[in-house]
Amino acid sequence: MTGTHAIWRRGARAVAALSMAAVAAQTERPARAQEPAAPPPAAVRLKDIATLQGTGTVPLVGYGLVVGLNKTGDRFQTLFSAQTLANVLERFGVMVQPRQIRIENVAAVLVTSELGPYARPGGRIDATASSIGDARSLQGGVLLPTALRGPDGQVRATAQGPLSLGGFGGGTPGNNVQVNHLTVGRIPNGAVVQAPLPAPGAAPETIAFTLRDPDFVSADRVAHAINAELGADAARVLDSATVSVTLPPEYRNAVPELVARLEPLAVDVDAAARVVINERTGTVVVGGAVRIGPAAVAHGNLSVRIETRLEVSQPGALSAGQTKIVPQERVDVREQNAQLVALEPGVTLDAVVRSLNALGATPRDIIAIMQALKAAGALRAEIVVL
Repeated sequence: MTGTHAIWRRGARAVAALSMAAVAAQTERPARAQEPAAPPPAAVRLKDIATLQGTGTVPLVGYGLVVGLNKTGDRFQTLFSAQTLANVLERFGVMVQPRQIRIENVAAVLVTSELGPYARPGGRIDATASSIGDARSLQGGVLLPTALRGPDGQVRATAQGPLSLGGFGGGTPGNNVQVNHLTVGRIPNGAVVQAPLPAPGAAPETIAFTLRDPDFVSADRVAHAINAELGADAARVLDSATVSVTLPPEYRNAVPELVARLEPLAVDVDAAARVVINERTGTVVVGGAVRIGPAAVAHGNLSVRIETRLEVSQPGALSAGQTKIVPQERVDVREQNAQLVALEPGVTLDAVVRSLNALGATPRDIIAIMQALKAAGALRAEIVVL
């Protein structure tokens, strides 16, 4: 017992020593800047639901050639590919007629990209090359230097480099294998910015945030969150998608710092009740705010099956008849028994879908039922059909 008590006393001293050391370390540790509080589970950051107005991207487009293909490029009837290649060769002092060129290893493409508002000369952006001729594949191709122009016609970037397709293909014209789409390729960081977008003029007195999903309730909550951060009357709602913020005097020449302060703010977004349906794939996406009114649902499937069998009619021996093929058709109509489901008012659509799944309803059955509920006025939600 004495040895046990001694061991226990030594353990207690060790724990006490470790606790005192931890307290001392925390006391000596320098104070850290206060981290922004994490948003509540039901809230999202302002930067995830809104963008700064006036900072959109600008589309860029250009015409170029992809070379190095393995006989999968444009064919002889694509005249502009041969003409473009002849023009390129002429710049290097090689004179050749377009009709004398076989362009199986060359494909004409349109190159597209997007220039961000903060892109600067020397920066790199992604580019996409899409075949505009009759090329079978851009696999293994390299894009020649291509000027990308903005809506104003000015050259904003230059793209070049090998294409990444995300697929492959091979074989003979009569027997081939293809995985994914082979006539569109991407060049990651393949475009170099040459000229930035025009810079804004004098420092503005106000900035505005644009909601990605316009909603008056969400816009009002964004304004309240900004006012709680900057002070009363700093933000006001202009419409369902725009919240205007008056720049405080200390941020008149420091707009980026103000935006960085506002973007982490937590906002409780109000989502509209919406049901998204894709009938081609049988996909149904139900929002959490969807509610059902009182209704009764009965749904059954009617299937019609037509079967045709070909029978041979053989005439008797030594008769003047002829052998003929006689079709025998059979029509079978089946209707499944429909079960009546009563829906109580206020029930969520999620609970209804689970109940219908338990009854064996397929996704397409659920789509038909929800469309019928909407027509009956029992579905309090917007149906979006893709």
